[in-house]
Amino acid sequence: MNKHTNASVAPYAIESSAARTHVPAKFADSAASMCAADIEIRRALADAGVTWQRHPLRDWNGKKEGSATAKAYAMQGILKYHGLADWHWRTAFMPSISVNNDAAHTITRVDFDPSLTTDTLTINGKLTSDRPLKRVVRVLDHVRALAGHKSGAHVQSRNVLTAASTAKGLGTSAAAGAALATAALAAALGPEAARNLRLVSCTARLLAGSACRSAVGGIALWLSYPGISHDNCFAVRLDTADHLADMRLVTVPLESRTGLQTEQAHRAAPTSEFFHTWMNNRRDDVLACLRAASHGDWETLGRLAELDSLRLHGVTLSAWNEQAMFAWEPENISLFRLCHRLRKKGVPVYFSTDTGPTTVFLTHVDYQIEVVESISKLGLGVDIICGSVAGPATLLPPENEEAANF
Repeated sequence: MNKHTNASVAPYAIESSAARTHVPAKFADSAASMCAADIEIRRALADAGVTWQRHPLRDWNGKKEGSATAKAYAMQGILKYHGLADWHWRTAFMPSISVNNDAAHTITRVDFDPSLTTDTLTINGKLTSDRPLKRVVRVLDHVRALAGHKSGAHVQSRNVLTAASTAKGLGTSAAAGAALATAALAAALGPEAARNLRLVSCTARLLAGSACRSAVGGIALWLSYPGISHDNCFAVRLDTADHLADMRLVTVPLESRTGLQTEQAHRAAPTSEFFHTWMNNRRDDVLACLRAASHGDWETLGRLAELDSLRLHGVTLSAWNEQAMFAWEPENISLFRLCHRLRKKGVPVYFSTDTGPTTVFLTHVDYQIEVVESISKLGLGVDIICGSVAGPATLLPPENEEAANF
């Protein structure tokens, strides 16, 4: 097969996923304090009645041949993250929180076949290689290690966005990682494995950190710190299905004209002199989000999302590199100012951006139409997508129309 479109299947080997992950030398002191914060956060989760599944045992009876299709939603950051403490295991320096957004989703099918010696990846109908394929193979290798086989895989993925334009910062890589993990685990280990959201979350993280949050749905908290073990680095859902039924997400997709890459931001952010301060404030912000989510207090979540959008931009903008990373486009300033004008008029609305210019307005269902009309009046020529809080990654039965559409 063409070496530019395929990657070899790695030899079967069990990785030591229970061991501590890497701690960068410059963050040795911070690792201890972030570990202590993690203990406090987990204690607060228990007090709030938030539970999670046990990580399953590793004596899987894997299948060399199998197929499965899964669907997962894009997410929007509330408490953001940048920087990876361990690039192999993709663990973060600090916990982070997001909300799944049904403005976009990804459908992914995985077919394991013992006759294949290479993996292939098709995204939106196009055979894909290089970095995207390598990230997918990382997940497949981990699943193969759990299943105990070396079968190659065909992976087909389709991003579904209800807008005419593409966008940067919409969270589709999170959806892709969650859908891939769910489908791969079901195909190799059976549907029961795909129903263990802790296992799915840990596996999804290996493609994109935020994918671990997309996997569990709703308002999701990713538990992470430098040195955490793979099995303990997962996401949990903080809200119930009806806690935030009145919150709406108004998404304005915007493409980055500078070609900004998330991987660039991950490498640069920890060099900012503001990064440690951002980490040290995270425990208190997480606890505030936990209280807000458990009471359906979407406005507190919105305020924190807007504040941390500014912090995220400040960290990446002040990173030590030859060219500062401006993640925003001129349209962003118009959208941000509109948000502030609406609040002065008594309209409860808050903006949020992640890596890239795409902007999501968090508001109440009663004000959604006013927010949409106000954005339209700016004359920016942008798409506007109205959405709600979305659920976790799920398997699709073969007869499902989306599953059968490949």
